[in-house]
Amino acid sequence: MAEARLLWFDTASGNVSERSVDELPAFAADPSGWLWLDVPEPDAAVGAWLRDVFGLPLQAIESVLERNHVPRLYPVGGDVIFVVLHRPDPGAQGHIHYLELDQFVGPHYLITTHGPRSPKVELSHLLVETDAVAERVLTGRLAVTSPAELAHRIVSRLIRSEEAFVNDLARQVGLLEQKVMAHEGDHDPQAFLEDLFQARHALLTVQTMAMQSAEIYGRGVRLAARSTGNMRKVIRDLQDQYDRIGRIAHSQLAFLGGVTEYYRARTDTRMTIAAERLAVIAAVTLPVTAISSVLGMNVIVQDEMNWPWLIALLAVMSVLSLVLLTWAKRRGWW
Repeated sequence: MAEARLLWFDTASGNVSERSVDELPAFAADPSGWLWLDVPEPDAAVGAWLRDVFGLPLQAIESVLERNHVPRLYPVGGDVIFVVLHRPDPGAQGHIHYLELDQFVGPHYLITTHGPRSPKVELSHLLVETDAVAERVLTGRLAVTSPAELAHRIVSRLIRSEEAFVNDLARQVGLLEQKVMAHEGDHDPQAFLEDLFQARHALLTVQTMAMQSAEIYGRGVRLAARSTGNMRKVIRDLQDQYDRIGRIAHSQLAFLGGVTEYYRARTDTRMTIAAERLAVIAAVTLPVTAISSVLGMNVIVQDEMNWPWLIALLAVMSVLSLVLLTWAKRRGWW
């Protein structure tokens, strides 16, 4: 718990202060305000805190300690809901890491946890949104009146990070489209297709995250139908934000698909034309090769050269080649 942060929100004065996590049990039982506990990479000891201090169920605690591969949202007792979200983080060779953020949103507390994470991901990457919101709250630049509103601020910042990620991808797609139109990727089509499909993979990843998150917040809207306060309004706004990001990513993915299809069609056309020309060459040279194979050994010998026959054969092969080339030209094969 040494790395965890505890913020106490005094309801009467509106003051916010950062406290030691050792005071957590006392503040959790204090009705004069509410708290925010932010825990990077929780372990079994943190799980015990969540069970003993907040009375959270074992199933939800296990979900916090383990990796979740899809977003989730469900009630965990009373007016408390448990939310699992992800944010994309680009890695090496086009891989996209899933950074997990878990939340327990209740009437008197907000608990956020991060991870598990890949060893290739820096811990600071997981804490970008929560650290930024905590800094704004502590310096008075952001005023929140409830755990639901604070959770909304954190998730909104996470969504803005996804939006910035999509914006960067859109810039990359625009540059790739310019290279396609300028034929800059024609010299190494394999490498260029790799760039196109890496951009497609990244867009597909963020679209999947956004659409799945919108789905779980749709369920949250229904669960919050009878809740008091602004919980339903907050959840509906987050659903709308995720819907918007999902649609933007989908439209950008469709544009990239068009660019990729155009590039592949142009490349395939060049390959088809090359194959047709090779077929013409084979058709032209096949009769000549057959004649030379059958008669050549009888015309060109070591001891004696049959010049009349050699000249006649060369003339026949030349005329035959010209006839075949003319016929192929009229057929439009080259």
